[in-house]
Amino acid sequence: MQILDWNNLQLSEQEAALRRPVAGDTAVRNQVADILEQVRLGGDEAVLNFSRLFDTAPANKLQVNRSEMETAWNRLGSAEQDAMRRAVTNIRKFHTAQAPGRIRVEVEPGLVCERLALPIDSVGIYAPGGNAPLFSSLLMAAVPARLAGVRRIAVASPPSATGNIHPTVLAAGYLCQVDEVYCVGGAQAIAAMGFGTNSIDPVNKIVGPGNKWVNEAKAQICQWPGGPSIDLPAGPSEVMVLADSFANADWVAADLLSQAEHDPVAQVILLSDSAQTIKSVERAVLQQLQALPRKAIAEESLKNARLIQVGNQRQMLELVNRYAPEHLIIQVRSPRKLLGGIRNAGSVFLGPYTPEALGDYASGTNHVLPTAGAARSYSGLGVQSFIKFITVQEASKTALRSLGPVVQKLAQMETLAAHSRAVAIRLGQSNE
Repeated sequence: MQILDWNNLQLSEQEAALRRPVAGDTAVRNQVADILEQVRLGGDEAVLNFSRLFDTAPANKLQVNRSEMETAWNRLGSAEQDAMRRAVTNIRKFHTAQAPGRIRVEVEPGLVCERLALPIDSVGIYAPGGNAPLFSSLLMAAVPARLAGVRRIAVASPPSATGNIHPTVLAAGYLCQVDEVYCVGGAQAIAAMGFGTNSIDPVNKIVGPGNKWVNEAKAQICQWPGGPSIDLPAGPSEVMVLADSFANADWVAADLLSQAEHDPVAQVILLSDSAQTIKSVERAVLQQLQALPRKAIAEESLKNARLIQVGNQRQMLELVNRYAPEHLIIQVRSPRKLLGGIRNAGSVFLGPYTPEALGDYASGTNHVLPTAGAARSYSGLGVQSFIKFITVQEASKTALRSLGPVVQKLAQMETLAAHSRAVAIRLGQSNE
């Protein structure tokens, strides 16, 4: 961890302080491109070869049947089942309110324009399972996809040490009534869902977070002609915490570590206008770190951590909007007062009793969020992520007589004579 005083840093040092860890490079891009190409050409065989090469234990088989998912669900304890059900209830409740409606506007007399909201036909969900079985990511994607009306949902998740998908991921799939689950991870999973194989039909869109290989594979495959679209850049996790002298240092430290344990290249940043708070948080982080089962991962992540002292809360907001964090936790005396100044963030957690972990699992908001500064222009996953919009227009003869000459003039200004003629011929101006 580095402790920095923002106002004593040179411009280059300030840029370095907000620089994210390198989560991808030329070697990763080239490796992913090779994986995509081999899976595109080799299908199942290539997928299984990569599983043998990269996974802790190679996949025993690609597709998981429904009975295995049901067994995994039934083997959960009642407390675990109840917790998962409550999370799904809250996710469903919040996302139900997001459903867009049909729009119909008579823009001029006799000219009606509409927008239809239709579900995407098929979606592939990536549920990470390499470092930890993130069944919650499956819930976060499958629930809004179902609400949107997606007809076909396929899930890919890597094999655990047994060569099978972790049982909690399978249980989550069963709860969400997912019929297609495949034991495949990494870039090869994205390739399989995007291009299709003998066992896996291609999907129209791929969603879900992942490591640098998964994120790079999504970025590349959506550029293939006819390839699937993707949701958003959702790579290694990150959190920024705003804390003043009223913040509980132990709680802030716990929030920082909850992200640091995700990935060695996860990044955690604290902004505070209190030097004492920064010192107390540093002490609490080092103390709590010792008891973490994932201490080694968190320690590596903390090498990229920054504890930054700023002059005031206005400066906090400037740095938030500049960094555009995936997660933003506000632990100051009056947190809601800062909300109006935030323009760039994936998800915001207000007040001392709103840990980021709440949103990760069960508050109802979605935890598939833009990373690496993408929050400047991307939103997190939601019902709208699984919907496409089609516009419709219908003009009466009277409306065409009224608006047609305007269209003709605009077409002529662009020197597109056929456009103008398409109007003229309907108005009886066959020589136009």
